[in-house]
Amino acid sequence: MRIIVDAMGGDNALKAPVQGALQAIKEYGIEVVLVGRGETILEALKQEGVAELPHGLSITHADQVVEMCDNPATAFKEKKDSSLTVGLNMVKNGEGDAFVSAGSTGALLSGATLLVKRVKGIRRAAMAPVVPTGGGGAVLVDCGATAEGTPEFLLQFAFMGSYYAERALGRPEPKVGLLNIGAEPSKGTDLQREAYVLLKKAGDEGRINFVGNVEAREAVEGAVDVIVADGYSGNIFLKTMEGAGLFLGREIKKMFLRNLRSKIAALLVKDGIKQFKKLMDSGEVGGTALLGISKPVIKAHGSSDGYAMKNAIRQAVEFTRSGIIEDITENVEHMRLPARSAAADGNKE
Repeated sequence: MRIIVDAMGGDNALKAPVQGALQAIKEYGIEVVLVGRGETILEALKQEGVAELPHGLSITHADQVVEMCDNPATAFKEKKDSSLTVGLNMVKNGEGDAFVSAGSTGALLSGATLLVKRVKGIRRAAMAPVVPTGGGGAVLVDCGATAEGTPEFLLQFAFMGSYYAERALGRPEPKVGLLNIGAEPSKGTDLQREAYVLLKKAGDEGRINFVGNVEAREAVEGAVDVIVADGYSGNIFLKTMEGAGLFLGREIKKMFLRNLRSKIAALLVKDGIKQFKKLMDSGEVGGTALLGISKPVIKAHGSSDGYAMKNAIRQAVEFTRSGIIEDITENVEHMRLPARSAAADGNKE
């Protein structure tokens, strides 16, 4: 398997992508292509003590870099020789199995949508991170790719999230819940109420295991395997969870460092603390899959270090092997409203 990695993207480029690539070829026995400025990549490899390219690692030169200040909607067009654009085109042309980038989310989403393209019939791609919950994690879809949704978008998110949870998390008949402010079907805005009707119909037909509305509290406690949301609500949910995790982590640390007795207690529960930190660490997951794109594209966190990039590459490998894209392609007709015509395909927008 050949994974293409944007060597210039992210807060910690080039160090993090280079470290992640070196770790990945050793641990997973795959090929990794680092895309970016060749000379600087070689220099970064030297800083890691690598004088010659190891087996499984190669470089594709791309002279430009998509910066965070660039217009995300047009950056991939204006910088055609950027590591992001070159990498996406390589995946599009079959020169690699998946693409991983920690660069600009907006530019990656725009480039993946317009270069690699969505699965025919999918209206919007969705970002689907696995968030920690009391049930062992849940797929949150969408978490910010599309701020303003429609009922049809949420219907498609539910299907795609269900396939992802089943394939990637090993959850047979994953429970799908619609993020809302209450459990009753009448709760929420018009978007949630209309989406509820579509999701319930899909559930009644046995196409997804829809269990109804789910409040944020119950979602965190592990009530569902898939949390369906418009990008605006989903992003707030995700950022709140991240903030709560950081807050709790700091408070626990302060509590255990308060005095000698608490420090001794910390030693006794050291393994539990490590497990908690690992549970809340986004670097353990590695990245977020862009569901609905016709080829595997993984968005790594912008602040990813080498370990997180290695896990993002691992996620790309697992996503490629999972068959999720095939599931989406084969079932896309069940995700569309009856009134929609072929001429209204999402790829033609």
